Amino acid sequence: MPRILAIDYGNKRVGLAVTDPLCMIASPLETIHSKDLVAYVQAYHQREPLRAIVVGMPRTLLNEPTDVTSAVVGLLRTLRRALPELPIHELDERFTSRMAHATMLAGGLGQKARRDKATVDRISATIILQSFLESPLMREV
Repeated sequence: MPRILAIDYGNKRVGLAVTDPLCMIASPLETIHSKDLVAYVQAYHQREPLRAIVVGMPRTLLNEPTDVTSAVVGLLRTLRRALPELPIHELDERFTSRMAHATMLAGGLGQKARRDKATVDRISATIILQSFLESPLMREV
């Protein structure tokens, strides 16, 4: 069964998360370099068919664009051209990094592990994906 993939985009690293085959549970997938993202997603889609993609849209607390927002808008355009058969959704990603740190702390990860930005990115992508699964947008997929 097709899965849903979530992307937490950063200029250097990208955190990825994916659902189980029933699209009920979000799990961290991996962290990759941002320049490899589109090729990675295309290859993943060939191996494991995707039902949709969710991309975290960075905004400030005042709902204004951040320094990464324009790069994410460009990524959305590129993904939609590269994978026209897949619905690609945007989801507000405010607070996901803070929530990722809180999750890691609650999960008992040590200070060194909590400083690992790749782990934070994967967990942030997982939070984005779980939020999508619990949102009304999920009905469209």
